Amino acid sequence: MNPKERQELAGLLPSPGAPVLSSDRMTLMEAHLMQEITKEAPTATPTPGPAGAGRVPPRRLRRAVALLAAPVTAAAVLTTVLTVGVGDGPAGPATDSEAVALLDRIATVTAAKDAPAIRDDQYIYSLTQGTADLRGKGLDTFRRADWYAVDGRRDGLARTTVLSGPSGKGTTDMQLEADPNATTYRELQALPTDPGALYDKVWSETEGQGPTHEEAALEMIGSMLEGATLLPDVGATLYRAAARIPGITVVDDAEDASGRSGVGLAYGEGEDREVWVFEDKNLTYLGSDDVALLDVDVVDRLAQTPAG
Repeated sequence: MNPKERQELAGLLPSPGAPVLSSDRMTLMEAHLMQEITKEAPTATPTPGPAGAGRVPPRRLRRAVALLAAPVTAAAVLTTVLTVGVGDGPAGPATDSEAVALLDRIATVTAAKDAPAIRDDQYIYSLTQGTADLRGKGLDTFRRADWYAVDGRRDGLARTTVLSGPSGKGTTDMQLEADPNATTYRELQALPTDPGALYDKVWSETEGQGPTHEEAALEMIGSMLEGATLLPDVGATLYRAAARIPGITVVDDAEDASGRSGVGLAYGEGEDREVWVFEDKNLTYLGSDDVALLDVDVVDRLAQTPAG
């Protein structure tokens, strides 16, 4: 390429702007999302005894690292592309076609389910199982039942039963005060059911967060899966939105926090690795390797279980 052609091509590029430090937001992502989306009470480090047991403490999303780039001319940018080639920088997470296909199957199965008729005066009931670290003394294994008002205007209830561990067995009830800042079931129901629109919303709200933007977006989607269990259209859209985010891989021998085996979808690395687990045959969402989802239903009053 002669100098004249190089100059003409360089002129097609926009003028570089001054480098700007991106927003450095310190956000405990899952703690916030578990409270805002599933209306979970704030989680503190559990103290010994049944009263201190609770849902698995959420993993903290690391602060985003802002990078400063030295200003360069358009011609220099063009020269770099021509001589070095695209992709010389750090590679982003890869898109796994097997994971995309599995997410599409899960979305299709989910969308085919019937949505129950739910009144504002009812409560969403969920039963989960997980572990809680008691400040170096060991792990409590617990089950927790939660009742949340459908419209979010009434107090809820959390009932934690310690199955085993250093705190000893026992059951403790805790009132969950109505939180005007928490996302209600009705608000979750109103989420976009177009995968592109929901993806855009999640991607925008997680900008600057997480070890990577992809992990932060998947973390947000994962936090909504439990609440969307009774909302097939929303659940299916969440899976299709997740399929647009690279970095998910299939785990054939996954296991949820209660020991149930199934097929998994994993993302993240090391301590930040998260696995969503689904039943092998019917692809029902079982929870994750951190918290198993044992039951979700709607009931008429606090402390009532679906069985009666």
